Amino acid sequence: MSWPPFDNLCLTPPPEATAPLGPCLHCQVRHLSVCAVLSHEEINALDTAASLQVLAPGAVLARQGEPRRHVFTVTRGALRLVRLSADGRRQVAGFALPGDFVGLSGATAHQNDIEALGETELCRFGLDAMQRLGEQFPHLRGKLLERACDELDSAHERMMSLARMNPTERMADFLLTLAARQARAGMPGPSLVLPMPRADIADHLGLTVETVSRCLTALRTRGLIALPGTYRVDILDRRGLETLKAA
Repeated sequence: MSWPPFDNLCLTPPPEATAPLGPCLHCQVRHLSVCAVLSHEEINALDTAASLQVLAPGAVLARQGEPRRHVFTVTRGALRLVRLSADGRRQVAGFALPGDFVGLSGATAHQNDIEALGETELCRFGLDAMQRLGEQFPHLRGKLLERACDELDSAHERMMSLARMNPTERMADFLLTLAARQARAGMPGPSLVLPMPRADIADHLGLTVETVSRCLTALRTRGLIALPGTYRVDILDRRGLETLKAA
């Protein structure tokens, strides 16, 4: 299987491994995470509780319903969050990119399957250690709570927005959102890397794979994007995509 270019951003140790983490102060995605607003004392405390975990392409980090024992920050690569409904239908709830937290929830069990899209590097913290750090540093606990609430509000707002969009508008919104996230991670456009296959995009947007392909073709025909490769989209007219999204 050929994996997207995001693989090249990751290390290549064994399929699933852990090792001591380097100083948090030198983390390449610190500016994207809660760590950006922490004091040096809090950062040093996090550093002692952290470890590095690397997943091979397609590896499963957690299964839906399993006890939640860790929280993670994606430092390289990407994850997909998959939920199976009672009737067996697959829904991609979202994608975790560098700087995103995974497992930051009040639930005792994972709400989704969490799978690696290509080789993925994670900063891992045990829940018990995070609980102790939260008691020691109330500011850290407050920032984690704020982050969790922001992500919940964002997910709700996105769900409401998608419900009002037609398929082409959903695709325009998806591309713009992904472009913004990659820009924050230090990968500004106009070239956009898709770390996920089109089947994942379809299951995320509530479309079929065929509809995803038709929407991308329609956006290309309008001169809004170019499609130089399966896992790459070049945004040619950002304002045009934004106008389409807001239609």
